Amino acid sequence: MLPGAFTANAGRMTDSAREEARKTSVFRAIPMAVCEFLGGVPVPVPRPGTPSELICPGMLRGSRFTGTEERKESVIYRYKNNGYNLVLDVNSGSVHVVDELCYDVLGLMDEGKSVPEIQKELENRYPAADVAEVCGECEELRQEGMLFTEDVYRNAIDLFQDRPTVVKALCLHIAHDCNLACRYCFAEEGEYHGRRALMSLEVGKKALDFLIANSGSRRNLEVDFFGGEPLMNWEVVKQLVAYGREQEKLHDKKFRFTLTTNGVLLNDEVMEFCNREMGNVVLSIAGRKEVHDRMRPFRGGAGSYDRIVPKFRKFAESRHQQNYYVRGTFTHYNLDFAEDVLHLADLGFKQISVEPVVAPPTEDYAIRKEDLPVILEQYDILAREMIRREKEGRGFNFFHFMIDLTGGPCVYKRLSGCGSGTEYLAVTPWGDLYPCHQFVGEEKFLLGNVDDGVVRTDLCREFKKCNVYAKPECAGCFARFYCSGGCAANAYNFTGRIDDVYEIGCVMQKKRIECALMIKAALAQ
Repeated sequence: MLPGAFTANAGRMTDSAREEARKTSVFRAIPMAVCEFLGGVPVPVPRPGTPSELICPGMLRGSRFTGTEERKESVIYRYKNNGYNLVLDVNSGSVHVVDELCYDVLGLMDEGKSVPEIQKELENRYPAADVAEVCGECEELRQEGMLFTEDVYRNAIDLFQDRPTVVKALCLHIAHDCNLACRYCFAEEGEYHGRRALMSLEVGKKALDFLIANSGSRRNLEVDFFGGEPLMNWEVVKQLVAYGREQEKLHDKKFRFTLTTNGVLLNDEVMEFCNREMGNVVLSIAGRKEVHDRMRPFRGGAGSYDRIVPKFRKFAESRHQQNYYVRGTFTHYNLDFAEDVLHLADLGFKQISVEPVVAPPTEDYAIRKEDLPVILEQYDILAREMIRREKEGRGFNFFHFMIDLTGGPCVYKRLSGCGSGTEYLAVTPWGDLYPCHQFVGEEKFLLGNVDDGVVRTDLCREFKKCNVYAKPECAGCFARFYCSGGCAANAYNFTGRIDDVYEIGCVMQKKRIECALMIKAALAQ
């Protein structure tokens, strides 16, 4: 185990020893990028330290919070994983790796106990002098803003969400059609609860024009080519990229294009073009051959694994194993999904995402609450194996374990979410605008179109209000700076509300956060 931030050894630490302990055991984050003025209104500037990169949803520790009642919220989060005792200071983002004594002391300090009370509680386990010393060390870190820091963001989040926003990204549904018949496809084989269609060049140009016109002074813009299967409308993809490059020069903008593909139509020409023009490429593959072919067959029933894997391996190498990822989906049928992740790693892929299916419980492949113990164990298995491989020089990135302790969006952006419905919109082949790709086809969420722009500004305001403090399950959760309250579409599909949470997703994603922080600790040795 890493040396603890505090020692269990008898006697006081020297100043040099104390400083060395902090260097080796405290993942101290750089000050967060802070929005000091929001619409001309000053907001509190947080203490030094920053939560880690936004990735996942969480759940409340303790009683439910209504927004009006007072309750004590834990401002540290303690847990054990893979032999490490980890303590996260929620509001500063500092992560501490500690020994057993410090771990126990911090738990009692979090309960509000005094030093004599803590000594009394632990008298049968540790010498009173050691307990007092550790309490003193903890108090020093409290004064330095690395432990038990206060939440200074709750009262300012409303100012942030009320600020004027611009559109930063579009998901272009370039094809509502697909050449596969994936069993878990939320888009119904590309149809999205509607008709099959390919986006015309005219509609695509209007979409890019809409993005430019509504992006304000923001220079860097994102455009995702999505489907269905985008390669079924490849010529329009190329033409829209060319149009975007022309508009960049005229409007002082910079487009970053992304493509998601199942790989069936992937060829050398597509690879060459993508390597020149696409900032990122997402390659859809479930995992092992038997898993993939069961869930991602052709319409006739034949599996697609053998057709796509050689192409994906070639494509990943052509991009020097960067700026892409292979994306899989695990279901009730392959709860041992760690094997699928490792299979993809063994194929040579360095950027991997295998994510849980989100499906109604009526589907036989849906993940159920009773599946969670197995799933959580799989994340632990995967985390340990990733550590081993990294130390052997065979490491790879797993999307849901990627966590940044030194950067990322400003804290208010972390708390308010992905920007769906405000900063990020989806465009159908005929030009309708939706909050994101997962809402496409849900007519009550139709925002407008590329000709008239956004006309349902009331819906946009609802999405702007989706922050962690608006969700009782999130307001006091240790993961709130990492997940922003989770996915609005998942919440809506399972609860009927965009400002609620998808409970099963919360459990899984809190576990991923725990594993990610543990990996940081293990690799810091």
